[in-house]
Amino acid sequence: MRLPSFIRLLAPLFMLAASLQAPAQTPAAATTLRIGFQKSASLLTLQKSNGSLEKRLAPLGVSVKWVEFPAGPQLLEGLNVGAIDVGYVGEAPPIFAQAAGARFVYIGFDPAAPQAEAIVVPKGSALTSVAALKGRKVALNKGSNVHYLLVKALEKAGLRWADIQPVYLPPADARAAFERGAVDAWVIWDPFLSAVEKQSGARQLQDGQGIVNNYAYYLADRAYAQSQPRVIQALFDDTQAQALVLKADRRAAAAVIAPLQGLAPDIVEQSLSRYQFGVRPLTPAVAAEQQQLADTFHALGLIPAPIRVADALQAPGTGATAATATTAGGAR
Repeated sequence: MRLPSFIRLLAPLFMLAASLQAPAQTPAAATTLRIGFQKSASLLTLQKSNGSLEKRLAPLGVSVKWVEFPAGPQLLEGLNVGAIDVGYVGEAPPIFAQAAGARFVYIGFDPAAPQAEAIVVPKGSALTSVAALKGRKVALNKGSNVHYLLVKALEKAGLRWADIQPVYLPPADARAAFERGAVDAWVIWDPFLSAVEKQSGARQLQDGQGIVNNYAYYLADRAYAQSQPRVIQALFDDTQAQALVLKADRRAAAAVIAPLQGLAPDIVEQSLSRYQFGVRPLTPAVAAEQQQLADTFHALGLIPAPIRVADALQAPGTGATAATATTAGGAR
């Protein structure tokens, strides 16, 4: 039977309306988990070396691609352009990245590790306090966790950010500048902190105790976090298992990690002792503290506009549940 012409003309519109009302397709299962990491992230370095995560994800049909970055800000750039799915960084890089329009979501955090970062001066330096840094050159990795430590340490000492001369350098370049006397102080995290202390006798002016908590965060592409909770949970489960091994015998873990980081085992062991264990979902209190970082950086003009950390949090009930998992830090 021939349909009336007006019905034939409207048929495509009916089909379009039906397609719009149809339920959305379930996202395709992930086949590769791309993890952004820094070699200084000791536990992730251990996981990469022993292939434990690959074994855990194999039943899900998921492989692992490890993508190394020199520091947190570069890792966030990789996450923003879609080069990785998940990354692990310190507390400051997400603030700078969100201010720059990066798209990501917080999926977990590590407990406070205030002793794992510090302001150091050379062994023979005449400087004995943070207040003595006035007018001095201080090296740091811009946008990393130590950026906030320096801000708060100066504040506690009665100094403003404008009272010092910040010299923005990545860890390797900062170490070279520090050792040749091109800068007066260096703000750095472990294991680089332990390395410069043990290898050159560098002396701490101030670590994070009583000033900052020095949390670390797992971040993910928002769509990935929402569509692949089983993969993220497997990552946290493996992190839990490997962290328990590490915590049970730090010396043995350090012996494995040290050659991968190009450091002596005693340096790595000291570094591991300064980190806490226990990756968890973000709590309101931790999110509020992260907002405080954002507000501080905006007040100092370090980010161009205020941001809402809440905009980068997962909706309740989405993603993996990592309340009982454990992990170790080392990445910024």
